[in-house]
Amino acid sequence: MNVEQFIRRFAEQFDETPTHDFTVDTRFKENDEWSSMTALSLIAMVDESYSVRLTGDDIRQSSTIKDIYDIVSAKIPNQQA
Repeated sequence: MNVEQFIRRFAEQFDETPTHDFTVDTRFKENDEWSSMTALSLIAMVDESYSVRLTGDDIRQSSTIKDIYDIVSAKIPNQQA
């Protein structure tokens, strides 16, 4: 898993915000499109793409895409971020 690929997949959960608007420092909850449905889509994407169970607490405790990336990286066995 690399961070650029993760950002792209993360950005795909948003319908109206261009992918290039997302970076590791993006505070995703400040995006006007962010909702509980987006959070569920993010959880599903992480499960499907990385076979990692992302929890609601993981999302609540995160502010930036990098925070989510770090959580997912830590949950992948034998994976280096």
